[in-house]
Amino acid sequence: MSEPPFLPEARAYRLRNARVPGAFLTGGVPAGAILDGEGCALLDIVVADGVVAGLRPAGGTPDTLPDTLPAADLAGRQVWPRLVDAHTHLDKGHTVARTPNPAGDFPGARDATTVDRTRHWDAEDLRRRMTFGLACAFAHGTGAIRTHLDSQESGEGAPRDQAATTWAVFREMRAAWAGRIALQGVGLTPIDAYATDYGRRLADLIADSDGLIGGVTRPTGGLHGGALAEIDALLDRLFGLARARNLDVDLHVDETGDPAAASLDAVARATLRHGYEGRVTCGHCCSLALQPEAQASATIARVAQAGIRIVTLPTVNMYLQDRQRGRTPRWRGVAPVQELMAAGVPVMVAGDNCRDAFYAYGDHDMLDTFRAAVRILHLDHPLAGVPALAGPVPGAMMGLPHAGTIREGAPADLMLLPARSLNEVVARPHADRIIVVAGRPVAAQLPPYEALTGEAAPW
Repeated sequence: MSEPPFLPEARAYRLRNARVPGAFLTGGVPAGAILDGEGCALLDIVVADGVVAGLRPAGGTPDTLPDTLPAADLAGRQVWPRLVDAHTHLDKGHTVARTPNPAGDFPGARDATTVDRTRHWDAEDLRRRMTFGLACAFAHGTGAIRTHLDSQESGEGAPRDQAATTWAVFREMRAAWAGRIALQGVGLTPIDAYATDYGRRLADLIADSDGLIGGVTRPTGGLHGGALAEIDALLDRLFGLARARNLDVDLHVDETGDPAAASLDAVARATLRHGYEGRVTCGHCCSLALQPEAQASATIARVAQAGIRIVTLPTVNMYLQDRQRGRTPRWRGVAPVQELMAAGVPVMVAGDNCRDAFYAYGDHDMLDTFRAAVRILHLDHPLAGVPALAGPVPGAMMGLPHAGTIREGAPADLMLLPARSLNEVVARPHADRIIVVAGRPVAAQLPPYEALTGEAAPW
């Protein structure tokens, strides 16, 4: 917008002529509103006492509030909810400068992360970097985050009990950011850890922290790929720990281009075996895209039957997968999300790593992630339903019914974008977006990078 709209300093006001994607209107499109060719409705939004008090076709009069309310005319620009980032790694973020991944590949990322975690991840370091990441996400308009937390067992002579340290800082961050960003934590460890006594202790720590049990479907020190012989027994152990503590499950699965990696099918079978339908989320699932059609289709059908939710991480998987020095990658590294959605599987996009050994870039900006996902995954033509993948779908997965939605009675947590259409949303980065929390614009600024090192910013 050439000039930011004036939001009245009143307890109740109207946003007139707001163009809202129907994908965010989970309470239904208001009667009389007409969706345009991109599936967006032109609405007047009434905000009162920090919540959405009314949604009416543009030009209409709210039933319960007078038409004389102060108003800001958005002239057909897009209004979105604050978005949901369903898969991040706040504890890893912003370590790339001090511990780079020279090759940029998955083994290098694993090894560099181990070095950085051992050397640096005390409470002060975690607190500084997680605060920085959350400040970026808040300024960009993210309202809810699920973060995976490295929870590997610390070996003898290690400088700290890493899981206890990281989860303590996470609990602190969750409390400090309550009302600004809703936070969930997932325990992250190689799946074979759950076959040990440490796995039981970790499950207790996760339960005591109101988190989710999770992990990666690869062995300690190993890589995704091939068939993990003990996968069924390890999954049974993990699901047993989860059921005993009433924990939902969120796993990193088949993050590889090896079509022999078929842990996703094993997870679906275990979900059905343990009666955990609707309580399991799987991220990455890259190898599914390279498996024979019949095998992939059978797995997708089982995933749908098990009610598993899939998170695709397009920027990070495009960065890591099929990376070989001196050779251009031959595939995009992402899961077959269009086939998954066609089978009725809930799919969402998320940001994953940020400026660490697994992904050297990023800024915790879910709008940027959405825009990249549209292009990488060919989710356009049509665009109408795609915004749901960064809004109500991950919001529902996190058990936050109002997150990523615009509906009457929900908090007025909004993004006002200088774009009139979904095409224009995808075309530009929109650094001049306006973030509204509980009905009021927030003045949050992106933190300077100097905040990561305690230096003073030059301006």
